Amino acid sequence: MGLLLKEGIDINLIKSAVLAFNLIGFLIILINIFPIIKKRIPNYTLQLAGLIGNTSFLGIPIAIALLPSTTINFTIGFDLGTTLFAWIFGPFFLQEKSQNKNIPNIKGLLNALINSPASRGIIGVLLAYLFKIDEILGSYLWIPAKVVIAFAIIIVGIRLGLITNQEGKIFDLDEEFRLSILLKLFILPFIIFLASKILNFNFYQSSAVILQAGTPTAISTILMAEAYGVKQKIASKILFTTTLISIFSIPLLTILMHTINKRA
Repeated sequence: MGLLLKEGIDINLIKSAVLAFNLIGFLIILINIFPIIKKRIPNYTLQLAGLIGNTSFLGIPIAIALLPSTTINFTIGFDLGTTLFAWIFGPFFLQEKSQNKNIPNIKGLLNALINSPASRGIIGVLLAYLFKIDEILGSYLWIPAKVVIAFAIIIVGIRLGLITNQEGKIFDLDEEFRLSILLKLFILPFIIFLASKILNFNFYQSSAVILQAGTPTAISTILMAEAYGVKQKIASKILFTTTLISIFSIPLLTILMHTINKRA
């Protein structure tokens, strides 16, 4: 909410949010429709880990450091789209309350939508605009927003430290783990690159959404896995390995984007 009020809601934010939300949803459907892909990424924890990135607490700081301020709304929009998808459909997929899996759990979906942090943030922003207090509230919330980001990075570091102390080999990864990691750090950014070309984004706009797509797995995947007791160790392993590999993959993505732009 603090970021949205500070930068404002414009068409660029909406475009990147819609792109992220719809593309992640399409890929989830695609994975589960085709048996050959479903067999390789068999559960929702792996699928969400391969598609939902740490856009808020890593992607936004990276974008602020590397890209012009004019692209911040593309960055925030992509974060908003992925956050909405994660907190709306993540609990819906992992909870699986409905006895008949062919019947959608509409009540659970609506509850997830209402209780989503991203949904509440959007509602708060709209109310601020309605009562014409957006500038004042944005100034006050900007500081706690930066504090939350700092604490979230610390929490991610603590979680990574706890994961390294767990029993079992962190880098002893089965094929399904490797494919989920490949999807998160390389395949998804490539798909976003193609989508940005189709949508005629310029270099910096494309860079904003590609860098967001290339962020490591979000900590929200662990939080949801623990909340519903589903594949917690899987989520922990993928969070750790994608975060470690992203130290090299994100600079590589940046170099590739600049190389492609020079040749274009």
